[in-house]
Amino acid sequence: MGRAAAIAYAREGADVAINYLPDEEPDAREVIALIEREGRKGVALPGDLRDEAFCEKLIEDAAKALGGLDILVNNAGRQQQAASISDITTEAFDATMKTNIYAMFWLTKAALKHLQPGSSIIQTTSEQAYDPSENLVDYAITKAAGMNFTKSMAKQLGPKGIRVNGVAPGPIWTPLQVSGGATMEKLVTFGGDTPMGRPGQPAELASIYVQLADNGAGFSTGQVYGAAGGGGQP
Repeated sequence: MGRAAAIAYAREGADVAINYLPDEEPDAREVIALIEREGRKGVALPGDLRDEAFCEKLIEDAAKALGGLDILVNNAGRQQQAASISDITTEAFDATMKTNIYAMFWLTKAALKHLQPGSSIIQTTSEQAYDPSENLVDYAITKAAGMNFTKSMAKQLGPKGIRVNGVAPGPIWTPLQVSGGATMEKLVTFGGDTPMGRPGQPAELASIYVQLADNGAGFSTGQVYGAAGGGGQP
């Protein structure tokens, strides 16, 4: 979803900085090439968002490379399914919390030094925030936190002219699903229970990220926009 959003922003005329883990370098280079193909500047900033000092440096490096910041998208996520809470180790729980909540908090806090009236912050939350699955306990906790963070920060930053919104995907084909985020049994029928009868593709969410950053949506803040194939609540 981050890849799709980055490309969509570039197509609308934005220069884009992306973060990723160092072992994702080949994928990141593909994204940078696609951004540059649109005639925009692409900035690659690898590193682990579970480290507060890195999050602060990431924002500073992005602002310097781009000449400022107008949009912050908090999209990084960790999802590992577990049949029982007993199977979730403290180490795994901590990794999910730091990736999905701490990083969002640290990046937003650091970005506020650069964001001006008219800027936007966009969180990737999930249908798991309001309809959690029994085997995604820790992940669902973080997505509910992200939804509430969105609403709280919208109230706090509204007077400053900074809008804060969220995107809540339903079943979307992403690397999260095939790298431990879903069981093999679930993957066989993934998305089949939606009214549209299929999972969504990341590109089908990209326009939502663009719209939420557009000043044409200037009265939309504290909102969560769903894309769940006919299911879901937002």
